[in-house]
Amino acid sequence: MPAPAPHTAADRKQWARYLVEERAEGAVYSRLAARREGEEREILLALAEAERRHEQHWLDLLGGEEPERLPRAGLRSRLLGWMAGRFGSIFVLALAQSAEARSPYDAEKFATPAMRADEKVHHEVVRGLAARGRRRLSGSFRAAVFGANDGLVSNLALVLGIGATGVSSGLVLFSGIAGLLAGALSMGAGEFVSVRSQRELLASTEESGDADATAGDLDIDANELALVYRARGMSQDESLLRAQRVVRAARAGIRSGATGPIGVRTDHDIVGSDWTAAISSFLLFASGAIVPVLPWIFGLSGITAIALALILVGVALLCTGAMVGILSGGPPLKRALRQLAIGFSAAAITYGLGLLFGVGVV
Repeated sequence: MPAPAPHTAADRKQWARYLVEERAEGAVYSRLAARREGEEREILLALAEAERRHEQHWLDLLGGEEPERLPRAGLRSRLLGWMAGRFGSIFVLALAQSAEARSPYDAEKFATPAMRADEKVHHEVVRGLAARGRRRLSGSFRAAVFGANDGLVSNLALVLGIGATGVSSGLVLFSGIAGLLAGALSMGAGEFVSVRSQRELLASTEESGDADATAGDLDIDANELALVYRARGMSQDESLLRAQRVVRAARAGIRSGATGPIGVRTDHDIVGSDWTAAISSFLLFASGAIVPVLPWIFGLSGITAIALALILVGVALLCTGAMVGILSGGPPLKRALRQLAIGFSAAAITYGLGLLFGVGVV
């Protein structure tokens, strides 16, 4: 066997970089764990401990002592550490998932096979934790992106279409404010009606304890209580056994509905409050719709106001698109550009129609 090549200064420099990166990643998981409880906390602490093992490997190669000067961790690691200490949000896990997907150890001859395997496992663990957060966030995040994006695009299209006709800046401003209020009120009213209707529908299908309350008066051998449980989804045998237990319990003195309705759900809690949904939708739409109107609010007019509105909305669309990319684990830039293209395409069509016909069409 040939003698191993001597370690070079470049090797030691690379080991030092690996050391600080592993230390930074471990700190991210420790900070996230400090903001969580239960199983997620245990998982994050285990990840932090694994990063410390990797850190120790590079420290051992460096002779067991840290170099006098260590390089700074990369920008991504420092950003994750800053976010984890202040927010502890799903965004940190989503970014960490992307970071774990790009393991530097696959082609690193000084990394052990166990370390390479660890990195693959870490990616899947972080993906699982991020997936939990995405599931918790999916409904509200969809509503937030939809509401804000709808306000951005629809009101930009409105003010561009009106502005293209050559009307006064005051009329453009009035149209933008009217569009903001009309759209936000429509979104709020729609959410209120939708959630209220769903709650009323669920209320009409909820199970009551009326049958259980009079169970003590039933004939234990011939009664229809079992049909109640079958109607609720139990099997025939399970329903019969359940009915018999309820009747015996009622005759033993547990009367007047003390057994309570079986299988009562808390679907109202899942659906949420109608007023909360309405107010949230109103504010989300308004937060997007106000952006394209800002140039006219501050007294600008003509092509200057239109150009600034495009810039402001473009930045907002890029931000929402990038946010979607981060949370979905996809490339943020691609999602941001897609959002921008869709929004500007809608606005361009309306602006073109305004130029062609001399009237704002939305």
